[in-house]
Amino acid sequence: MRARLHKNGWTILSYVILTAAVLLAGGPLVIVIFASFKGQFEIVSNTAALLPERFSLYWFKDLLHKTDFLIYVGNSLLYSSLSTVLGMTISSLAAYAITRFGGRKQKILTRVIVMTYMFPPILLAIPYFILVSNLGLANTLPGLLMAYMSFTVPFCTYLLVSYFRTVPKDIEEAALIDGLRRPGVFLHIALPLVAPGLVATAIFAFINAWNEFLYSLLIISSGDKQTVSVGLYSLKGGMETLQWGDMMAASVLVVIPSIVFFSIIQKSIVGGLTAGADK
Repeated sequence: MRARLHKNGWTILSYVILTAAVLLAGGPLVIVIFASFKGQFEIVSNTAALLPERFSLYWFKDLLHKTDFLIYVGNSLLYSSLSTVLGMTISSLAAYAITRFGGRKQKILTRVIVMTYMFPPILLAIPYFILVSNLGLANTLPGLLMAYMSFTVPFCTYLLVSYFRTVPKDIEEAALIDGLRRPGVFLHIALPLVAPGLVATAIFAFINAWNEFLYSLLIISSGDKQTVSVGLYSLKGGMETLQWGDMMAASVLVVIPSIVFFSIIQKSIVGGLTAGADK
């Protein structure tokens, strides 16, 4: 009886902690969503009220008709997709090479990759800007993708190493004996076996590129090429022209599709993350 009460007590405490964590994490998002339906005066003067006095879509219409927000979203989709595809291609090759040909140096190589990912972006921003400018790639997509690779490739390689370690080498050796070359083994055996891990890694790589702000602000100077994160920043204007409604509406349009997308593919993410957990 005492053991059951003890277990029930821990269960209740766990739910209380989880509920508090959800409120802390989701509370600001709820405030932003309801604020996007308020008027400018109500947002500034009546900040304590969660629900708007009258629901209005004015800020969404104003955002879509008077700004280039949709262009920013399209640019971010393009940049993030290309960054994910290019980063995953390089990282999958690198991770496979480390696990199959790294030998005793696997741990050293993995740690070096982690160390490169640990550098703060602000530390590399100026060197990357100078490099891109000297190559004549400033304000271009290739120049921005070069900067994106600085955090996409180390991150994806580190995750994919653990997934490729779960692939039995006996299967690959049997395929090699049957006449399949190493590129064929990689494409037709290794990649399909780590597909859940590839999906999970690609999703996180896309999110990192989607949320990136610093490099796109420094490298891209044309307004029609800016990303959505820089576009959100540009909405703030000066202190006298701060449009909270536009910023709230833009935040909702950026975040809500991500939440829906995650809700649909959450099983794939969990499956991918647990696929290499034993290593």
